[in-house]
Amino acid sequence: MGRKVFVVGVGMTKFEKPGAREGWDYPDMAKESGTKALEDAGIPYETVEQACVGYVYGESTAGQRAIYQLGLTGIPVYNVNNNCSTGSTALMMAKQFVEGGLAECTLALGFEKMKSGSLKGAGFDDRANPMDRHFTKMMEVRGFEESPPAPQIFGNAGREHMERYGSTPEQFAKIGEKNHRHSQNNPYAQFQDVYSLEEIQAARMVHDPLTKLQCSPTSDGSAAAVLCSEDFVREHGLQDQAIEIAGQAMVTDTPATFDGSMIHLVGADMSRKAGEQVFAQSGLSIDDVDVIELHDCFSTNELLTYEALGLAEEGKGGDLVDADATTYGGKVVVNPSGGLISKGHPLGATGLAQCSEITWQLRGTADARQVENAGVGLQHNIGLGGAAVVTLYKQPSF
Repeated sequence: MGRKVFVVGVGMTKFEKPGAREGWDYPDMAKESGTKALEDAGIPYETVEQACVGYVYGESTAGQRAIYQLGLTGIPVYNVNNNCSTGSTALMMAKQFVEGGLAECTLALGFEKMKSGSLKGAGFDDRANPMDRHFTKMMEVRGFEESPPAPQIFGNAGREHMERYGSTPEQFAKIGEKNHRHSQNNPYAQFQDVYSLEEIQAARMVHDPLTKLQCSPTSDGSAAAVLCSEDFVREHGLQDQAIEIAGQAMVTDTPATFDGSMIHLVGADMSRKAGEQVFAQSGLSIDDVDVIELHDCFSTNELLTYEALGLAEEGKGGDLVDADATTYGGKVVVNPSGGLISKGHPLGATGLAQCSEITWQLRGTADARQVENAGVGLQHNIGLGGAAVVTLYKQPSF
């Protein structure tokens, strides 16, 4: 076992519709989130020994260009790109430097400056697309329809769940309704509008059963976290704000991904294995978790992830939805931030925004979003192509 690692500072920008803030470029985003995280930790940038910077759409060394807004100290800066799990991958790298004794204090930062509309295809047309196996398998099993690729693959996973287990479009729509309702209390969310279940269902169909209000939007934004060792916490008097990372795991694609199941194709097996590893590391279980930020890129994926993480038995995720078990007053509060569906999804920033929300929840500083007596929080971030990162946080005892 390595050393204990703590989150001592977090910060994020408001997530925005691409182009909504004129002249707002990724260095500006990084300066805002990074400065907030450092101020939250109460330390200067010069204290940071290594930085991991995540983004999906950008040029090489954009991480340096972003971090240089905080200072020019000559430290190693690592550029991270792991699709939608990029932010959590940067977080994991920063944690491992501290855990392994290579640094006392590190910074994980993620940003994205995106184009409006659905995610487009690969940026290069003269080489293999990293997602070619995934979409080839989808087309073998389900064919290809006239809808954007991302909602199509996740929508098809939802269709499989309905066919196998009897879940319903209404159950998926209820997840969208919940997350939009939660976001009304999040000043960082791209959307803070509340919709009725009927409005969610009546929205434009993107790929059945997914309507527009069940799909995460493209977004601009940034988020950051300062991580450190236990010695650093004590030396700087940060015990009252430190949150311990009790377990963390990344799992990439397994043979199950390509076994013909759409549910496996969108990463449910990766998520399950990562969750199992994290609970084994921490000695805790899903029943100990009070609050969860999970990767609801589409409402179908939130339901699938309930089952992958053990919140519900296989095929029973819809029952959890119908019982209102994943909102305030239920079994566990899932996506109090509004999730990706309503908070927004700037790919490189998402994992660190999730980290920020869980940190605020466990500190008891989440204002109107606060989950009562939150002591253990779980974060789930997945990227197709593929990587699932699951992180467990807890209030420490010093």
